Amino acid sequence: MNRETRLQALSDFLKGKRAKLNPQMVGLPTGIRRRTPGLRREEVAQLAGVSTTWYTWLEQGRDIHVSTSVLEGISAALQLNKDEKKYLYGLALDEGTERPAPAPEEIQISPPLQKILQELRNCPSIITDRRCFIVGWNEAAANVFLDFAQIPPAERNLIRLLFARKEFRSLAVNWVEFVRGFIAIFRTYYGQYVADHWYIDFIEELENDYPEFRQLWHESEVSSAPDIQIEFRHAKAGKMVFNLTSLQVQGHHDVRCSVYTPVENTGTEKKLKRLMNGNELAAKG
Repeated sequence: MNRETRLQALSDFLKGKRAKLNPQMVGLPTGIRRRTPGLRREEVAQLAGVSTTWYTWLEQGRDIHVSTSVLEGISAALQLNKDEKKYLYGLALDEGTERPAPAPEEIQISPPLQKILQELRNCPSIITDRRCFIVGWNEAAANVFLDFAQIPPAERNLIRLLFARKEFRSLAVNWVEFVRGFIAIFRTYYGQYVADHWYIDFIEELENDYPEFRQLWHESEVSSAPDIQIEFRHAKAGKMVFNLTSLQVQGHHDVRCSVYTPVENTGTEKKLKRLMNGNELAAKG
């Protein structure tokens, strides 16, 4: 990511977070009627302990010197969580790594991780790399979502598939929440690897192809591990409810495992077993 793009990303993030706060949330008087939602720049500057001019320059994406102590004040003023704060630091201090990303087909799932996938027989699980390409999955995931083996590795980007494939759109009842969680994860990588120009090209491409992506992306949500409950309406199994847990996998490659655990007392696990058994019988027949 070049300097201009990084600073624009920083500007968009600060504006987005400021717009989501109101005076009551930060202990300020409401005052006169506001023409736009959110805090004013001078209010953020006041809370952060910096001048309005300096904060305005930062939010405008000017290339100015930023210290960690000032970023601490801004993080507190905007009520950023741990992941959002890390994202802010990465952009403001240009801390992104330049380590090149391996191609999806070059990433080898370790035998222990592959064993974990197999043992999670009743929990659909997907392994993705730092660019959100699907590099591993278990049988349950292939049954609930789609057979990823039928998609070329270079086209297995989870973010794109969420928008492009009707299987995902028709499956998730709360599709927006489903997608929002993965976009929040994707943004953490975007901030961590600000030097990787692939993200700029990919985001621009998706914004042009899918207006819904553009809207969700500009919400500026950041989360390394969103905890989401997802309700699916599967064409064969019917209603299924899962808790989504996303785990960072330690190792040479920056990969994560997304596990969908059946919610108890919903009949989801029984439906999943019947679905998998039925598909196995159909495959043998």
